[in-house]
Amino acid sequence: MDFRKGALLASEHSQSLDPSTGVRVHRMTNASCINHATYFLQTSFTPGGESMIFVSYRSGSAQLFEIRPFPGGEIRQLTEGAIHPFSAAIHPGGERVFFVRQGGVWFLRFDTLEETSVFEFEGAQLGECSLARDGEWITAAAKRGSESGIVTGKADGSGWRFIPFPRTVIHPQFHPLEPEWIEFSGDPAPRMHRVRRDGTGMECLYSHGNDEFVVHETFLGATGDLVYTVWPRALCRMNWSTGERSVIAEFNAWHITPNRAGTKVLCDTNHPDLGLFLIDAATGGRTPVCLSQASNGGSQWKTSRYALAEDFAAARSLAKTGALSWMEVATDTVYGPQWTHPHPSFSHDERMVVFASDRSGHPQVYVAELAAE
Repeated sequence: MDFRKGALLASEHSQSLDPSTGVRVHRMTNASCINHATYFLQTSFTPGGESMIFVSYRSGSAQLFEIRPFPGGEIRQLTEGAIHPFSAAIHPGGERVFFVRQGGVWFLRFDTLEETSVFEFEGAQLGECSLARDGEWITAAAKRGSESGIVTGKADGSGWRFIPFPRTVIHPQFHPLEPEWIEFSGDPAPRMHRVRRDGTGMECLYSHGNDEFVVHETFLGATGDLVYTVWPRALCRMNWSTGERSVIAEFNAWHITPNRAGTKVLCDTNHPDLGLFLIDAATGGRTPVCLSQASNGGSQWKTSRYALAEDFAAARSLAKTGALSWMEVATDTVYGPQWTHPHPSFSHDERMVVFASDRSGHPQVYVAELAAE
């Protein structure tokens, strides 16, 4: 098969009803390889919902593909050069998708497939990128030699800087209401930190030890607060201004994605995998969405603490791989492989959720329709 930028493939769409909730589930891919949606901190759908993007290794390496129109349209290959498989972020205007290629941030136009370099950090490896709500600013985790940190700058290529941090950094995100602030994760504990995009105001938001497994923090929508998991015990909330912490639900919520209003939190589960759920941020009540039936790889999720070097041999080869953290080593069995995790996220209209599952033997992309309230 001729895999190249712009190549069109037949639709792989099929649908069924979830056996646990009866909701309609669309299977979007069917290739015998790794296929997954964007990372759980990003949506896979364009703002109008006319198309969705996903990552597939069907050409031999991770590439971006688009399904247009959603759900039954043809599959179009968008990229053909090396990309970070979990780095795609659709611009809020809907006309471009940003992604990471080694040490640089790039964007691709959906109409022409033209790729443009935004900024390049020579000798660096960047992680997944994240956009401010207005799409003007971008941030990404970075590793340059032995130095870790984040990079940030404007989508027009100006104002880029490297902000160092003494430990591995993952998951930097702009505050939804105050985009001059970036929250990011230190790996391992303590986890939650923030810094202004000009590099000032570096602060640890919560000092805790290795035995409190804080993961997957993100912003609770328009509330501006943080929501995070203390794995596998509870879904928690932190007041952005005061640092006050509270428990939303005692539940094994895993990867979490709030809606824009901050009233609901979408999550997957593990040990045991009970499926995908919507959690009410005010009451902690939960509503099942559908089963994931994913293999949910990673031995560390059976514990309630972060991994240490002695927990896995993969750490010894980390420097050779150029990976940003243990969690991004493709052969890692401690926290992944990441494509065995559902990583659910909302569509823009929040009427559907996209997730990955290797229930068929290979990771495929699925979309579940949410029941009307």
